[in-house]
Amino acid sequence: MCFHCFISCPGGWSQKILQVKKPDVELQGWRGYTWNKMLFNQTSLVDCLQEWEGLEKDFQRVQETHRLYKQKLEEVSKLQDSCSNAIARQRKKLKELTVSLEECKETPSPEEINAINGIQESIKDRPNVFFEMESFLPKKNGFAYKDEYEKFKLVLTVLLLVFSFTCRFVFSYRALDALFNFLLVWYYCTLTIRESILISNGSRIKGWWVFHHYVFCFLSGVMLTWPEGILYQMFRNQFLTYCLYQSFVQFLQYYYQSGCLYRLRALGESHNMDLTVEGFQSWMWRGLTFLLPFLFFGHFWQLYNGLTLFRMAQLPECKEWQVFMCGCSYLVLFMGNFSTTLGVVYHKYIHNQDKSKSL
Repeated sequence: MCFHCFISCPGGWSQKILQVKKPDVELQGWRGYTWNKMLFNQTSLVDCLQEWEGLEKDFQRVQETHRLYKQKLEEVSKLQDSCSNAIARQRKKLKELTVSLEECKETPSPEEINAINGIQESIKDRPNVFFEMESFLPKKNGFAYKDEYEKFKLVLTVLLLVFSFTCRFVFSYRALDALFNFLLVWYYCTLTIRESILISNGSRIKGWWVFHHYVFCFLSGVMLTWPEGILYQMFRNQFLTYCLYQSFVQFLQYYYQSGCLYRLRALGESHNMDLTVEGFQSWMWRGLTFLLPFLFFGHFWQLYNGLTLFRMAQLPECKEWQVFMCGCSYLVLFMGNFSTTLGVVYHKYIHNQDKSKSL
């Protein structure tokens, strides 16, 4: 038996040639087993060396790709900084130009008035264009904070759903009710703080929906201080059932709005910092109109809660100030939610009518 191995490796394991000459006589027994085992081991080594050679070449390509990636990343970062600085300069210059145009309006000719009005109309459109541009520019942890906000809302909505169901149908303890109301206060306080940060990062949240959270935070705080008594027990089940329904609707809204936002972002029809909300906004018109009956039912339930509390406040045994304050809070919630949702629906309906007429 003889083996001849020729290995050439100028830069590593780059080439391997293995020649094996079989013995003239057939090996038997343990000698045959030893020959087969040695041949198998040599073949496995050849495969490993060939695999290593392929990995070495692929590693060189990975290094080159990573080098190009870092180079392009630096170029993109410079472009982002340049674009942000250019937008800031534009805003500053436009403010100065607006002041100068107002001064020029004191003694102008008719031709100058037309020119000034045209420039001012163009200036009014610039903030919207800048907002579109800035939605694609990086903000400090803006997108990560938005995702954390959405996860926070989902987890707390499910928790409130389970908690309200437990208080309504399983346990009837005032201490547990107080814990539930305290959770509501903490939840809406946290939402208002996080939303103020997101608004500064570029999220578009209607002013009412932010104020709505302040009102509900106040309402939950008043419910927390409502002492145990006949009037509290009269309103307790109605309040918990409403909270159960509200949590269910908020879960539906989060589930369908997040899918709708993802689809609109892919089509370029939504901003990257848009959020899911408790109400109805114009971008939800396509595909989410089925949520409107649930929303309007919840709005009228708020009105029913307010009227119930006002009737309770007129009872002779009513001594708690919380009854009237909760009634006022529910009335404010109904008027704000109903008018805002109805305004969005009406605006979208008129817009669609105008589009159909233009076609």
